[in-house]
Amino acid sequence: MIEVQDLTKAYGAVTAVDHVSFTVNKGEILGFLGPNGAGKTTTMRILTGFMPATSGTARISGFDVFSDSLEVRRRIGYLPEAPPVYPDMSVESYLEFVARIKNVPADKRAARITDALEKTSTTDKRHELIKRLSRGYKQRVGIAQALVHDPDVIILDEPTVGLDPKQIIEVRHLIKGLAGTHTIILSTHILPEVSMTCDRVVIINRGKIAAVDTPQNLTTQLKSGQRVRIEVGAPEAALREALGQVAGAKRVQVESAHADGHVAVNVESEPGKDIRSQLAAKIIEKGWPLFELRGVSVSLEDIFLELTTDDTSHAQAAN
Repeated sequence: MIEVQDLTKAYGAVTAVDHVSFTVNKGEILGFLGPNGAGKTTTMRILTGFMPATSGTARISGFDVFSDSLEVRRRIGYLPEAPPVYPDMSVESYLEFVARIKNVPADKRAARITDALEKTSTTDKRHELIKRLSRGYKQRVGIAQALVHDPDVIILDEPTVGLDPKQIIEVRHLIKGLAGTHTIILSTHILPEVSMTCDRVVIINRGKIAAVDTPQNLTTQLKSGQRVRIEVGAPEAALREALGQVAGAKRVQVESAHADGHVAVNVESEPGKDIRSQLAAKIIEKGWPLFELRGVSVSLEDIFLELTTDDTSHAQAAN
């Protein structure tokens, strides 16, 4: 449904998007995840025809985003970070206006507006002025305008930013309900957004793709090996040094140190290595009391930090 190949956008010497490639299957929700300034919004704007790319190709529903821009726009619905609503219009009149702009046939407009209202649970607000709606409902109206012409593809840029926790949950359920009948790209820097909403995730950092997979598969595919949490009665510096000497230990990070001498550390091993027995042996060798030693599953947040933090920052964290 969506094919992006070597997409690049440069502003002089600054490259905002650097040879980005990915695909999105029909009916799939793809999470486009990265820190602020990673190139997410720039990529979204290129895909929607809002701005040109410097190089590369992008196709939506078989049409080239650059040479067949009008055909692509007919097939996509776009919600930018700030909902493009007119506050002095009612919800219904605004959706009527959008439907006209998007060339929805006159005999189908009423049905399309009703369908968009129902999908976004805004039917009871159809006669209210948009300026009187809460932030959450304005966001719903923004999604409704992206749906009103029944597009193949929906592109949502930070759809839950600024919402309260209840509104965030409601919008997530709304987006999940659109999957299958629509192909969705969801741009976000919020980790729970991806794990709770998306089928697959693209992690982008500094304009480049860092990883592409399901949230579940990323935990076993990427850089991190096994992580072990250990609590020991030992001097902090001596413990860190001793565990760092264990073969296969990649990183030792102090989680907490207490006045009673208890120190909790997380030890990350190299991929494919289980070093729990070696860690325990090292602690026993030193004669330190061992209070806890257990494996810790790697979360999407751990992976995100691993892929978007440089080695210098890791070294500082370990010290």
